[in-house]
Formats: sequence, structure tokens, C-alpha cells
Amino acid sequence: MAKRRQIEREFGVPIAGEILEPAQWTQTALKRLPEQGPLDTAQLFGRQAPLVLDIGCGNGRFLIGSAVWRPDHDHIGIDILPVVIRYATRRANQRGLRNIRFAVCDGERFLGQYPTPHSFTEIHCYHPQPYYDASQVHRRLITPEFLAQVHRGLVPGGKFFIQTDNPGYSKYIRQVVPVFFDFHDQERPWPDAPKGRTRREIIALRRGLQVFRGWGTAKVDLSEEQAVRLARELPAPVFDADRRLRELDEAERE
Repeated sequence: MAKRRQIEREFGVPIAGEILEPAQWTQTALKRLPEQGPLDTAQLFGRQAPLVLDIGCGNGRFLIGSAVWRPDHDHIGIDILPVVIRYATRRANQRGLRNIRFAVCDGERFLGQYPTPHSFTEIHCYHPQPYYDASQVHRRLITPEFLAQVHRGLVPGGKFFIQTDNPGYSKYIRQVVPVFFDFHDQERPWPDAPKGRTRREIIALRRGLQVFRGWGTAKVDLSEEQAVRLARELPAPVFDADRRLRELDEAERE
């Protein structure tokens, strides 16, 4: 009798890949980053392959799916919360994935310290924390300086993907991201995940919130020096985050 496949679901939505027998599990936690950098990804994965970075990867739903469906790509997921990285690494380990690693790190530190310039084919950032209190506004991730770092981290013409369910954030993103990227709105859900690429997106859609999605290719005629100079001239993310959405944030962290 054939053994039944072990498929994991979250909110009824399958997470890509099959849970394997423990003997087939891998180790995907990147427990220690280099003290100074850069990160030698060829040594880390044992090959040269297109690199995908997910900043604020959460429990790994999107990145694990990408690693399952694109074995010819290598994947790195980072998040500042150790608990969600533990979920992500456990899931990746159970699926026997060898083309993915997870680390606890914030996006600014990682991009500023660890990649060699122009090393990622794709960089993804889904639902960055908007921070509702005025005293926390300075912690918002999507700033002009951060976008200049993303541009520097991508190969020429590499792709940057971003989404949020926060109207204030989406308006700001539309204002600043096109300065560094040839940007396009993704008006419908991503074709590979119509019910949501991330846990947060699934929750937002179930609550009837509008999700803003977009992607862009790094402008090839924009030098690193020009990107840094433009970043200094653009406004900081001081939008009103709308405290009514705080409840969703709290539910998403449960």
C-alpha cells in the first residue's frame, strides 16, 4: 500500500512540498553570519545559481514554495523574529530542501553588510511592518536609502517584489520605488498563489482588505552613486499607518 503524502496546510491553504521521512531532512538554518561579510553564497550552496532573497520572510511560506518549484535557484530568507525563522527552518528541513537557507537578521544590516554588489536575481519584501506609533516611525524598512541598497544588491535588470495591505504604505511605495525601478502594479493576486503568497496575505484577503502588489526591474542606467544621491532627496516614510489595522498585525503574529 502506497504511503500517504504528508502535505501541510495553513488556514486550509497547502504549503508547498511534501514532509519527508526524518532520514531525508536537511539543515537549512544559517545560525551564524560572517562577522564582517560578505556572505560566500557559492560556498554556502556548493554551486553558482540565481539567488533569491526574501526580506521579512516570516514563516517561510513564499520562499519554501519558490525553492520547491525552482530547484535551479538558491534562496535566502531573513527575518528579525527568531520564532518565525524557527518555523521556516523546520518546514524547509522537513521537505529536504538544499537550495534554501534562513537567518535571523534585519534587512538593512543584511543588504548593507553581506551581499556582494549585484548578486541577487530577485529580492522580495512582503508586508513590511508599518509601525503605528509615531515614536516607531523611524523603524519603517522601506526608505529611499533601503531602496538604494536593494538596487545595489540586484543584478542589472534584477527584480524587486513588494506588497502591503496598508494604504499609507502603498501610497508611499508608489511614490519612491519607481525612482529606482521600472515599476508595475500587480493588479491581481500572484498567479502562483491566488490565495496568498504569505500567511499575512491570506489573513488580509480573508478579512476583505485590499492588498497592494507590485514589482519592478532595477534601472540599468542608474549607478550606485546616483541611487545614493537620489535617496537623500526623497521623503522619509512618515505616512499615517491607520491604527485600525493594528488588530490584523496582532492576529498575524499569533
